[in-house]
Amino acid sequence: MIAEGTKAPDFTLPDSDGNMLSLSDYAGRRVLLAFYPGDDTPVCTTQLCSYRDNYTEFTKRDIIILGISTDSVDSHKKFGEKNSLPFTLLSDREKKVSRMYEATDFLGMSQRAYVFIDESGTVRLSFSELLPLFYQSTRDLLAKIDGMKPAQP
Repeated sequence: MIAEGTKAPDFTLPDSDGNMLSLSDYAGRRVLLAFYPGDDTPVCTTQLCSYRDNYTEFTKRDIIILGISTDSVDSHKKFGEKNSLPFTLLSDREKKVSRMYEATDFLGMSQRAYVFIDESGTVRLSFSELLPLFYQSTRDLLAKIDGMKPAQP
């Protein structure tokens, strides 16, 4: 995974409506990049629906969630609508961003990984699951974010 304390690399990917979004569009904001293996898979659906169900906990902390997988724009659109996801899903078809953030395994497959970026654009939390069958609970993820010491200038 990308090293904590490094500057988050900018990227541009299409969202579920085909609009191109860049990480730099969220400059000055707190962003959670949630890399996940695929739409409509049991664990990914449970994970992202957990974010949906706890979305106010993220918004209270001024955290923008960007879900990233290699699924197509159309797949993201259907998946997001079907599950009433209130956050943006981005399509990384070529795995460019997944590789940039080291969110792929040794075979080049997408991993379930989390990268929290603070207001200054610094990676403050970088974590990947060893097995894609598990995901870190929303409560544990938010506890890690809440427990972070302020970034050093």
